[in-house]
Amino acid sequence: MSVTGETARDWLERIRALDIASPVRIMNVCGGHERTIAMAGLRSALPPQIELIAGPGCPVCVCPEEDIHDAIALSLRKGVTVVAFGDMLRVPANVPKSQPRSLDQARAAGGSVRPIASPSDAVRIAHELPGQQVVFFAAGFETTTAPVAGLLAQELPPNLSVLLSARLTWPAVAMLLDSDSPGFDALIAPGHVAAVMGPEEWLFVPQRHGLASAIAGFSPETLLSALHAVVVQLLEGRATLENRYGRVVRPGGNPTARRLLDEMLDVVDANWRGIGIIPRSGYALKSRLSAIDARQRFGLDGGSARKRAGEMPPGCDCAKVVLGKIKPDQCRLYAQACTPRDPVGPCMVSDEGACHIWWNSGVRKRADTPTAA
Repeated sequence: MSVTGETARDWLERIRALDIASPVRIMNVCGGHERTIAMAGLRSALPPQIELIAGPGCPVCVCPEEDIHDAIALSLRKGVTVVAFGDMLRVPANVPKSQPRSLDQARAAGGSVRPIASPSDAVRIAHELPGQQVVFFAAGFETTTAPVAGLLAQELPPNLSVLLSARLTWPAVAMLLDSDSPGFDALIAPGHVAAVMGPEEWLFVPQRHGLASAIAGFSPETLLSALHAVVVQLLEGRATLENRYGRVVRPGGNPTARRLLDEMLDVVDANWRGIGIIPRSGYALKSRLSAIDARQRFGLDGGSARKRAGEMPPGCDCAKVVLGKIKPDQCRLYAQACTPRDPVGPCMVSDEGACHIWWNSGVRKRADTPTAA
């Protein structure tokens, strides 16, 4: 089902007209959704019984600290250039204060780091620097990983390798729903991920767990349409998956993108920063691609012997924010030690991080509510 002509105001009035007697907690798992919700002021516009929860929708936020450490170390090696999407340049690793804690700081210290906008930029830079080893540090969810898989299907320059830190979205939601306290009553599923992987990937939410769910786009009207859909489901005591982004999301998703992902990558158990291992939640290069795997080429181990290796920075509650256990402004460091100008945790770095989004929407101080245990 798709939105056909209704405005955001129309959908808001429909939601306000519903007889909502009990609190309703609705999670979204997309940084783009959270940005629209925050910037459009949807939380304050909706009935007070509806609580919107930002969930695991930020790949930069959960990128393993060990991978960031390896990328920083590589950038400081003579003869190596690291290329990465812009958000990754400011994500901090846990290192002594005397050492660069991000790719940006590594570049300032003399490391070779270049931001890129697309995987094809990595190929171009490798051709431009034939005497350098170029490492593409590729982090992201399915939407950004599909173009990386397309890159891997090509004949690559011999001096280009890939440090892959890609994750799948749905396993984190499955982990929450399998827990004793999921913390939400309905789900808004990510439109761009569903466009690549197909809406069927989210059927487990209503079928296995009995939760109302809807796929949404990124405008206020499509989000409000999806919110209306799940609230109506809850009020009627039913659970299904409604596609409210039908002009983009089709059954089966994008066949070409899915084929490339299947042919180039394996689905593996993967570490999420501050959260731990989530089964079958990551992508790894196929064994036949080991020659272009930066971990193999450079013998990387994530600096696992370091203090706090793999953890969030001290005091940072980003993992709880990612899982929807606390609101961004309930983090102990929010708007105090951690701001976009000088971020401590990854949730304040990325454009898809809930802390960064809330700050940009005008939430500039920490809430009085104590952090949940």
